[in-house]
Amino acid sequence: MEIENLEKDNNLEMGNNLKNENEQKNFLETTLGNTINNAIDIGIRVLLPDFIDEQIINIKDNLLEYGLKEGISKTIDDAIELGKSTIGIFTGNFENISQMQNAVQSGGLIDGLSILLDTIVDKVSESGLINNNIAETIKQGKDVILNNVESNIEKEFTKQYEAIKEIDNYISNWKENFGRQDFDAMEIAYQKLEKQMEKIAPITKTIKEVNNIEILHNLIKNNGRNFNLSNEQLELVKKFN
Repeated sequence: MEIENLEKDNNLEMGNNLKNENEQKNFLETTLGNTINNAIDIGIRVLLPDFIDEQIINIKDNLLEYGLKEGISKTIDDAIELGKSTIGIFTGNFENISQMQNAVQSGGLIDGLSILLDTIVDKVSESGLINNNIAETIKQGKDVILNNVESNIEKEFTKQYEAIKEIDNYISNWKENFGRQDFDAMEIAYQKLEKQMEKIAPITKTIKEVNNIEILHNLIKNNGRNFNLSNEQLELVKKFN
């Protein structure tokens, strides 16, 4: 029985790790993807200041049609995997925001995007959808786009550090009020915590701690705000540690 329970626990942990790894990957793909797309939009407008919105949109649509969207996703994924290997992450999961940032920086994302832009712009130019002058303008001025990408990624990670700091404050505040058995103050901290969780990357340690708080908070709430919980209820919370 003990061996079976150990195997179940190991399988559960492996499943949770894989789930969290996928969530982290999706988060980075979405966040970085949006940042890169916005940077390309802004960059094209800067490089082609005489073009109207409709022309800019048409150029971007042509780039997307010839593989820009898929290329961005693959470039992000490749950079993350290379970055993980470079900084020595072999478990699959990032343990904190700093690891995420270091992986992205060391994974060659900007170099990969540089190559991707050249490749896609050449394809669109060869198809005749944009002329050679526009193609060369974008390629020669791509540093404007890449610098914007790099700067905006830095801003996104700064937001993450700030969001995590806020979460830590709310967690600390909730625990202090739990110790005082002040449920009203706990509820205020909990509501802020829930809202802030929507803004952060899925870091395992933070998620586990917030899940524990959520379970304990709701147990007390559903118990008529009574802090005298049964042993079974407390054991339920421990399972999530």
